[in-house]
Amino acid sequence: MTGEQIFIFGLLGTLLVLLVWGKVRYDLVAFGGLIAAVLGGAVDPSQAFMGFGNDAVVIVALVLVVSRALVNAGAIELVASVALSAGRSVSAHITVMSVIGAALSAVINNVAALVMLMNLDIEAARKEKRAIGLTLMPLSFATILGGMITMIGTPPNIVVAQIRERATGEPFRMFDFTPVGLVCAIAGILFVATIGWRLLARPTTMEVKEVNSGRFVAEAKVPEGSKSIARTVAELYTIGDEHDVTVLGLVRDGRRLPGFAMSEKVGEGDLLVLEGSTKAIEGFVGAAGLDPYAEETHGGVTGQSLTLVEAIVPEGSRLDGRTADSLRLQYRRGVTLFGLSRQGKRFRARVRQLKVLPGDVVLLLGPHARVAQVIEWLGVLPLENRRHDVIKREKALAAIGFFAAAIAATVAGFTTLPIALAVAVCAFALLGILSPREVYESVEWPVIVLLASLIPIGIALEESGGTKLIADLIVAQSSALPAWAILTIIIAVTMTMSDFLNNVATALVAAPISIEVANALNVSADPFLMGVAVAASCAFLTPIGHQNNTIIMGPGGYRFSDYWRMGLPLEILIVAVSVPTILFFWPL
Repeated sequence: MTGEQIFIFGLLGTLLVLLVWGKVRYDLVAFGGLIAAVLGGAVDPSQAFMGFGNDAVVIVALVLVVSRALVNAGAIELVASVALSAGRSVSAHITVMSVIGAALSAVINNVAALVMLMNLDIEAARKEKRAIGLTLMPLSFATILGGMITMIGTPPNIVVAQIRERATGEPFRMFDFTPVGLVCAIAGILFVATIGWRLLARPTTMEVKEVNSGRFVAEAKVPEGSKSIARTVAELYTIGDEHDVTVLGLVRDGRRLPGFAMSEKVGEGDLLVLEGSTKAIEGFVGAAGLDPYAEETHGGVTGQSLTLVEAIVPEGSRLDGRTADSLRLQYRRGVTLFGLSRQGKRFRARVRQLKVLPGDVVLLLGPHARVAQVIEWLGVLPLENRRHDVIKREKALAAIGFFAAAIAATVAGFTTLPIALAVAVCAFALLGILSPREVYESVEWPVIVLLASLIPIGIALEESGGTKLIADLIVAQSSALPAWAILTIIIAVTMTMSDFLNNVATALVAAPISIEVANALNVSADPFLMGVAVAASCAFLTPIGHQNNTIIMGPGGYRFSDYWRMGLPLEILIVAVSVPTILFFWPL
């Protein structure tokens, strides 16, 4: 080995140890490794930050922004609305949720797909009085599997596509991953829905956990053209049951009608009085075609993204002993007191005319920046993790249309994927689906820094002959084996690495090595690259292997060992299914 190779191998070994150790953030580890590579002479200073302009990095960032836009517009909710149905068996529920999760993960970031569907899964478990731990891990695994179906479904696919372009001059296209990814996803979903969930332990901690137990009394207006018009209040109870919202009554001409007004027909301009959690009320409003937003009262800018924030009213607050109307909160500050919670008590007075008391929890609605200013001005205390962005459901079809057009333009060869996604992001911003703040918040910057930092190191390893050295060693040690067996070994090793390393880092290290192995065997590199793409995504053994596994650990009540129960046989299944599938669609 040359001195340069020894330095790069030592640096990579150190980085891998630190990444597995996990005590230092992986983006800081990667960036520190990049600086060390520059100081050590392995990476030219002029090329140090080339990774930040790499197409793979740009695509990952844009896919995250597009995912946020589709969630904001209610496109994901629209697709997932069929998922909740009473009376399904556990296997049937897992099958439906997994299929939807995999399908969504194929076109948006799989973390965003899981976060949206996780709330639906928790709600379904609560209604069925079923342990959430039985269904949440299958859903997480399904969203991971679905990400393999297209190039934009998961970052490793994007990385592998770009590495192929660097090696051959031609990247994998959007749907080149589909045949192999789809077969693996179908096999994986069948497993988790029929056998996998039965392998999970059933400890007492795997019980349904309430995400938000606070129940507010709120009012929502019936706008022109609402689907609730001409229906009786009692007829809206079905929608209320689906979203765990109680319809308490009706306000007409500024006056609350007697009782629950069950037989009263709803008319345009009426206000429905609702009781439920923040998210439940927001979901009911969308399903019933109501309008709590009154955007013209929030600064006159109709495109603004609105947010709901829960806050406790302490003694001495400006709200203490006063009403929202007396403070003219909506007209002077552009923020609405949308709901109020007082130890589960129901009210007869209008929400904005209620005298607020210390200890009450208020639900404030308005543009994010204004809500933050009003919270400070009122002297109330926002509750951590109790902010909920309002979904712009009326723009769901437009959001889906622009995203589909971007993908179609790429597949047809009219433009590149980064440009098509960038145009879609601009359209989302112009439509008000995304605010400037949300564009930046959507990007998972640690992943961007990790990817951009490791790309120059990976190129340095390749140019120094390090990848060829590793490949020659692999081939020499397995010279008696056929090419398909060596492919299987590479998939298994890559999959094991991904269980403990970030999947992007795994793909960046394994993909160049797989190309050199293919070259040494004098066979096509494509099946080896496809094997790396599959293996880098399939991290099912640990809660640290994939962000989705980490997200579900708390809500599902899982222990570290629970992931092995279903994850180990699933990984074995994926290896067994992927190898013949890869060789069929991508012959050696």
